[in-house]
Amino acid sequence: MSLNDQTSFESLKKKIVAMMQQSYPGINPSISEWKGQEITDFQEELLKKVNAHLSEKWFYTHMKGVHASLPRIDVLNLLSKYAGYANWDDFLFKTRERSPSGQTGSVQKGITRLALTRNPNRFFILVPVFAIVLVVIFYGIFKMFNTREYTFTFYDSDTREPITGNKIEVMLLPDGESPITFFSDSSGRYSMKTDQSKVKMVVSAPFYKTDTIIRILKKLKQQEMIGLHADTYALMIHYFSKMKVNDWEKRRRSLDNMIDDGAIICQVFEDKDPIGVELFNKQEFIDRLTIPSASLKNMEILNTKTRGEKIVILWYRVNPESR
Repeated sequence: MSLNDQTSFESLKKKIVAMMQQSYPGINPSISEWKGQEITDFQEELLKKVNAHLSEKWFYTHMKGVHASLPRIDVLNLLSKYAGYANWDDFLFKTRERSPSGQTGSVQKGITRLALTRNPNRFFILVPVFAIVLVVIFYGIFKMFNTREYTFTFYDSDTREPITGNKIEVMLLPDGESPITFFSDSSGRYSMKTDQSKVKMVVSAPFYKTDTIIRILKKLKQQEMIGLHADTYALMIHYFSKMKVNDWEKRRRSLDNMIDDGAIICQVFEDKDPIGVELFNKQEFIDRLTIPSASLKNMEILNTKTRGEKIVILWYRVNPESR
């Protein structure tokens, strides 16, 4: 990482601290000393204001020390957006424009000063400097013309109908970095800007099987359709939880056939701090689904795993917004 890049990134960290202090006045003014709840508060701020998530491992790697290179451009863009700028380029332009010298052309001024010296070897100094400046300019132009915005739309592979709602989770798997999680907008679309030629992501949505997607990005095709396969077992249990059935024994038999005897079943309580989890065995879970209760209508299946024809792991929650 160049000295200018390091200086700019450190300046961005200070802007992030200033933004956080608006919501958390007592937060530590040194971002390198954040830990625990302070990092959690920052993650929640990012999710609320720019609809993005950075892992704690990523924070420790890039924000608490000096890393060998800058983070990926899409991460720099979302951090700059949180700090009040349009993107990373906008942040660089506005902050360097306000530098103590009052100008952005610090490199050019340095070259001019070198040229005015009486050092007889200035030719051997100027040529490498000019070469570095040209490389930086061409690299910037290359990045600018190769960065594109791609939009991914998700649909049901069986019905061919679009999947809507903002609960589609997209976990990007960048090479050499920790995963970064985003969520779709209310129409079920996810958009990203990148100069990479390939993207790898893990996509999950309620009542659909989690799938790892790899796409070769084409500059002339910036709209991508991705099919997700329905999680049949999750849909059936969701149906059981909402239907009005008088024949409870028939429902119990159906559930008994669907669920493995040694299945691990977890109910997640997201409205608790910290998040709580309660474990059930097969019979306890069947009892819950076959005893009439208003909360059954608010059950949401988060994830299932099967072995053969039976469920071996099931995660669910009772939606607190509907209780």
